[in-house]
Amino acid sequence: MRKKLSTGVVMILCLLLVGIEAAAQGQKPETTSLVPQTDEQKIDVLVSEMLAAWHIGDVDLLHKYCANDVVVVSGVYEPPVVGWANYANAYRAQRQRIQQVRMDRRNTYIFVRGNVAWVNYQWEFSAFADGRPSAAQGHSTLILEKRGGQWLIVHNHTSLVGQMQVTGGTPAAPPKPGR
Repeated sequence: MRKKLSTGVVMILCLLLVGIEAAAQGQKPETTSLVPQTDEQKIDVLVSEMLAAWHIGDVDLLHKYCANDVVVVSGVYEPPVVGWANYANAYRAQRQRIQQVRMDRRNTYIFVRGNVAWVNYQWEFSAFADGRPSAAQGHSTLILEKRGGQWLIVHNHTSLVGQMQVTGGTPAAPPKPGR
């Protein structure tokens, strides 16, 4: 099932409708009777929170969303990173090199089949890497599995579109004619 509505917008609309109906009947709205989230909505929130943890560099919070046996395929030509401990080490090493990180997600599609789901989205990234501004665009596919009633990322495959661009610095001098 394709999902493009923001979970936050849906929740706000539900709360407003409950409040309007209660006010029309002269009652106080009940704050404990929220509409249960669908699996698609839960996964959309999970992806947002996972990206927020990634964005701020909180490896412990990031682990909340990833299985211990997660497999991560990066956007560069290298072997997959297998297991949370290996990914956490690679993530920490990467975070030491980047500051002022920004990652924007768009065009998210979520599909759920029983206890397995996958998410496809596009992203735009910008940061200072090794002190220089850089930017990239790409796609990610997450595979999730419901374990113990909770959705966890078991596979993350990221692809760069084009090359990482350094957006600042001194450009190389053009070649001299005739050489």
